[in-house]
Amino acid sequence: MARHKEFEKDKALDAAIGVFAQHGYEGSSTDALLSAMKISRQSMYDTFGDKRSLYLQALKRYNTASIQQIIADMQDSDQPLDALEGALFAFASRPTSEASKGCLGVSAICEFGRTDTEVSLLTDSASTVLGKAIHALLLDSQTKGQLSAEIDPEAATQFLGATLSGMKVSARNGASTETLRAIAGLAIRSLR
Repeated sequence: MARHKEFEKDKALDAAIGVFAQHGYEGSSTDALLSAMKISRQSMYDTFGDKRSLYLQALKRYNTASIQQIIADMQDSDQPLDALEGALFAFASRPTSEASKGCLGVSAICEFGRTDTEVSLLTDSASTVLGKAIHALLLDSQTKGQLSAEIDPEAATQFLGATLSGMKVSARNGASTETLRAIAGLAIRSLR
């Protein structure tokens, strides 16, 4: 008779996300992962595969949840630029304890660049989903006269993506909520 797993896969995966976000792939030892996940080595291999497979699953889960939250935050206003600003403010206003853990998506890009095809596919996919949501709001804001007619929505999409990435790095480095909110406000004002 098969033995019932004594842990919740999603909770263990969330714990792995925390370790990988804090230390990167190379800096995360299997022992540190097992300790944080509160599972045995065999349970890790049986459920997630090796460390690389665990990392890819963690990155996919993190990216999906992170992008879903940002897009959900964009739904809080019927004025497109206000919705974008609200999403950036919501990110900036996360608890310091959460912000200091770092972004696994940005960490993956910094650690791997374009050298790992599977990692690149996951980060590109997340960027595409977020980029489409931002781009749609920018087009809507241009239609409504909120976005300056001189601004290219495609370039503005890239600018806001880079701004968000920069905010994530700044948060990891200890930037205050006020500093992050000021960055967000400046980014949106530059588009009007």
